[in-house]
Amino acid sequence: MSTKEEKTTLDNPAVYEKYRAAGVILDTVFKDVLNNVKHGASILELCQHGDKLILSECAKVYAKKKYPKGVAFPTCVSVNNCVGHFSPLPDDPPVFLKAGDLVKIDMGVHIDGYMASGGHTCIVPPEDENTENPTTGRAADVICAAYFASECALRLCQPGRSASEIVNIISKVAQIFKCNPVRGVISQEISRNHVDEKKIIPNYLESNAKFEDFKFEQYQVYCFDIILSTGEGKPKERDTRTTVFKKNRDEIYRLKLKAAQFLHKEVSTRYPYFPFSLRAIEDKRARLGLKECVSHNLLTPLPVLWEKNGELVAQFKFTVLITPTQSFKMNSFPLPFVSSDYSIDNDDEIQQVMALSTNRSASANKKKKPQTTEQMDTTPVSYTHLTLPTKRIV
Repeated sequence: MSTKEEKTTLDNPAVYEKYRAAGVILDTVFKDVLNNVKHGASILELCQHGDKLILSECAKVYAKKKYPKGVAFPTCVSVNNCVGHFSPLPDDPPVFLKAGDLVKIDMGVHIDGYMASGGHTCIVPPEDENTENPTTGRAADVICAAYFASECALRLCQPGRSASEIVNIISKVAQIFKCNPVRGVISQEISRNHVDEKKIIPNYLESNAKFEDFKFEQYQVYCFDIILSTGEGKPKERDTRTTVFKKNRDEIYRLKLKAAQFLHKEVSTRYPYFPFSLRAIEDKRARLGLKECVSHNLLTPLPVLWEKNGELVAQFKFTVLITPTQSFKMNSFPLPFVSSDYSIDNDDEIQQVMALSTNRSASANKKKKPQTTEQMDTTPVSYTHLTLPTKRIV
């Protein structure tokens, strides 16, 4: 194997292309799933469809190469006050979407271990899809808060900028929309088959928490996960069954149950690096070994988390490639049609951040006037002001 092939950083063109290929597949699958977000849609079927489509799209690329590829994060569909990781099994009680529900979709794709991960929030349209009325109230507030916080994070993800700037701007945007960042959520640097837990950006930093600040550098890749809530932002587990797990590569234990041995072998072969859904384990007998695998820390559960009843949670998640010329956001989807009573337009600090270009070419680095929300930067990603009826998810 040549030195170039062994190099797994973004300055290797082959690595860059694999990230981009994963991002293209994520865009294709995500938009297909979004088109199926309708009143009466089954959450189980949406999750199954997302995972199946990822596998079928991955099969079309690098067909002559024996690269591992597929699901890097199973499709999850979390509604209203559910924070995340809701990915039901066929034998779970059926759950269906209703018009007006605030829906968060989360999934990931990898090609040869290079991951593109995305999360997006939408509103289930009314059965009469021709309505021109925007969603208002707290749903609009939390969607705007999460969206603008994520856009600020994107613009601050530049070589020489500090991670602490992103932590601070998330809190500031949240305050404007009377929302709170969800505790326990992090954005982080990623690489091939790996999440760097040393370079993490907390969604919210507790006053007594330790945080090792760092500066962004060229050729790094980050997964940003911005989740805000109309409530306190302190999610808890309920009695909802956990279905998403991740293999812990650092733990070794000699399992006793044959079912546990089978499950661990299956996961080690098919999902050695990335989270998986129990839906992907076709032999149901293997689930009998789940408890032993978890109790000995061979598998880490990703539990379904909830805000208080009546609250709403919004998420925007995306992968950013930091190249010498730009901070490239790989995922961008149509925004829901909402209108909030609050605005970032009168906050000078946020406007200065929103005026930053993600393109670091010579022309983009010329001094620019601070933007209003009505006049947002469209390079290199297309934006829509959330209160303008120009785009809808239908």
